[in-house]
Amino acid sequence: MALSGIDAVVFGVQDIAEAKRFLDDWGTAPVNIADDRLVYATRDGAQVIVRPLGAPDLPPAMEPGNTLREVVWGVADAAALPAEPRMVDPNGLTLSFRVSQRRAVVVEATPANGPGAPRRIDRRSPVNVQARPVGIGHVVLFAADFAAMRAFYVERLGFIVSDEYPGHGVFLRCAPRGGHHNLFILNRPGKPGMNHVAFTLADIHEVIGGGIAMAQKGWKTEIGPGRHPISSAYFWYFHNPLGAPLEYYADEDYCTEAWVPQQFTRAPELFAEWAIAGGIDGTTRRQKPAIDNSGRGHA
Repeated sequence: MALSGIDAVVFGVQDIAEAKRFLDDWGTAPVNIADDRLVYATRDGAQVIVRPLGAPDLPPAMEPGNTLREVVWGVADAAALPAEPRMVDPNGLTLSFRVSQRRAVVVEATPANGPGAPRRIDRRSPVNVQARPVGIGHVVLFAADFAAMRAFYVERLGFIVSDEYPGHGVFLRCAPRGGHHNLFILNRPGKPGMNHVAFTLADIHEVIGGGIAMAQKGWKTEIGPGRHPISSAYFWYFHNPLGAPLEYYADEDYCTEAWVPQQFTRAPELFAEWAIAGGIDGTTRRQKPAIDNSGRGHA
């Protein structure tokens, strides 16, 4: 199945007004705002769709409370659409497929200067005051049955393994060429759920500036900023009214057919080469001390 990426994510939430406040602050653009439906878009047109928790037309939830209810995957054209336009994965998460409504967006990351190799000449690096997510890069799921989830996405949907914690976690991309992963599955026997949804930004400067802007608006950091050594990406995770944390990230590895998957033993230092547990205070712009007690696999 030739998928091109995540076209939309659909959430069911208790508080639509609070979800709207978060998405306005997050930097996504409002497309359709109603009492019972929010649609926001990233710069490439990927959509965040929010419905009331009890909306009768929402797909069933894989876990209680506010959470992800559906992932819409894009394909290049009608000929690539699968025979089943909607299916349910072994976790109970609904997947659907459509001809992609995203558009190509070229975003220039700020060049970095190295000794003897200047790439940013006669200009300063930016200080961002708001993030503007480029796209929805990946979804991370807790798998109630890890082996069944891995087999479903690899064998049935054709996802490609980028890297793996054997028996514990697998990083998957939906196409031979692209970002390091569009889906990461984590083993949590008997307890399916959403771990997080991640939004791509231009570069580390936007991760830092966007994260500080969120802190200034009162949104609480789960963990970040920091850097993932396996995918190389810089990250910052925020608590939010949509469910599990949402992530800003930038500068992940780009994989082709030549990428060689590796197997790792799961350890905290492989989640984060470095990280600030409490985030950065929006007023002082200094570290906000905290200990990561999330229990979501970060430590």
